[in-house]
Amino acid sequence: MASIQKRPDGRWRTRYRDPVGKEFSRHFTRKVGAQRWLDETTAAIVTGQYVDPNAGRMLFRQYAEGWRAAQVHRPTSEAHVETTLRRHVYPYFGDKPIASILPSEIQAWVKRLAAEPVTAKGKPLSPASVGVAHGIVSTIFRSAVRDRRIVANPCEGTRLPRAERRRVMPLTTAQVEALREAVPPEFRSLVVLAAGTGMRQGEIFGLTRDRLRLLGANPVVVVDRQLLTRIRAGTEFGPLKTRASYRTIPLPAVVVAALNDHIPRYDVAEDGLMFTLCGQPITRQAFGHVWRGPARSVGLNIHTGTGMHALRHYYASLLIRYGESVKTVQARLGHASAAETLDTYSHLWPDSEERTREAIDSVLGGTDDGVADAGA
Repeated sequence: MASIQKRPDGRWRTRYRDPVGKEFSRHFTRKVGAQRWLDETTAAIVTGQYVDPNAGRMLFRQYAEGWRAAQVHRPTSEAHVETTLRRHVYPYFGDKPIASILPSEIQAWVKRLAAEPVTAKGKPLSPASVGVAHGIVSTIFRSAVRDRRIVANPCEGTRLPRAERRRVMPLTTAQVEALREAVPPEFRSLVVLAAGTGMRQGEIFGLTRDRLRLLGANPVVVVDRQLLTRIRAGTEFGPLKTRASYRTIPLPAVVVAALNDHIPRYDVAEDGLMFTLCGQPITRQAFGHVWRGPARSVGLNIHTGTGMHALRHYYASLLIRYGESVKTVQARLGHASAAETLDTYSHLWPDSEERTREAIDSVLGGTDDGVADAGA
């Protein structure tokens, strides 16, 4: 039911009921304005696009926390989302009604994150981190649109800072050997394992002795879980990053020797974690304090990466150098697709320019008598 009536003061009052029967009204100075607003509201109700005018009064923080609690995130993703919202989103939008946040405010927020010292170290966020934060906020607004709390997502059309893609610069073997000697003795075989298998950090932290097959002619490590750090809840085993991450990696003799030395030296139980810190499962934060000093001492920097991922890149570079195919490198690293492998390491494969020249010269130069017709 909808109506327009002229009031004694000369203004026009419009009334309508929403799909659940709740009545709303609004006053206009001109009848044409009242009719236009009523027509638009009626059309929104008929097409299913109607949004309760009061629905958007909920504060962004309140809606976002409800959204976060309902998500099925891996523990690492859950922690990252919580940290991003708490540090970089709620200080700006947390106490604003969700329907009041404008696209211009989103754009100003993005610029501020990329230009002002907002991190714990007093630096702006990197373009990639700004993109991640914006993506989380945009996802929350999309959910609010689906819940009929707002009409449109204010994040649409935001211009984000462009992330400069750096080429992976693998460590040298000398750096890997120096790193092995620089870390505490109980982590030297960890360095060898990471460099010799390309396993991710969480996969190594979650490796137990029963996942190793060190005897026989084909020693392997079975990668089927990782160690996750939950927010204020310690560590636990969890699923891997993607389906492709579940894999079995052949172990080189140097890795087998390092692990066979490590197991009795540190009394690793049959089903115990291969690597611990002060007898406890390793968290990323705690390991960072152990790792950063040795990493910097051997020259790991912003280009090579200062984390354990640098050893993963080293492993990939060795496979490529010795002629392994893209599909093999993809399988060993547990990448979801060959495209991901190529995007990261294509510049490490041998340059094909000279082979291209030789192929054309062999045909047009008349040096190859066995070439089929061009139309074959």
